[in-house]
Amino acid sequence: MNTAPEPTEEQACHSGPHGYIQDKPRYLNRLKRIEGQARGISRMVDEDVYCIDILTQISALNSALENVALGLLDDHLRHCVLDAAREGGDEAEKKLKEASDAVRRLVKS
Repeated sequence: MNTAPEPTEEQACHSGPHGYIQDKPRYLNRLKRIEGQARGISRMVDEDVYCIDILTQISALNSALENVALGLLDDHLRHCVLDAAREGGDEAEKKLKEASDAVRRLVKS
């Protein structure tokens, strides 16, 4: 007998394979490089590196994160949102709002 509770509507909505699943290794490699960049910036500050050089590296880090975010957003639109739009109804509206909110957050950052 399975005693696990039924997934909530929100959990069920997110439980399938995500749009980025085929690119997951590529995303993980990019994120590991970004993590290394962040550690490098911390070392630069610790070693009293020239301010402009640190700012240049921060700009590169921001750009790398933005590229990952845009790739994930594109995958989400092409997979989750497109699938929901094909089905129509409330789920389609929900996914469109979710994507619009994500774009809004990215633009603000």
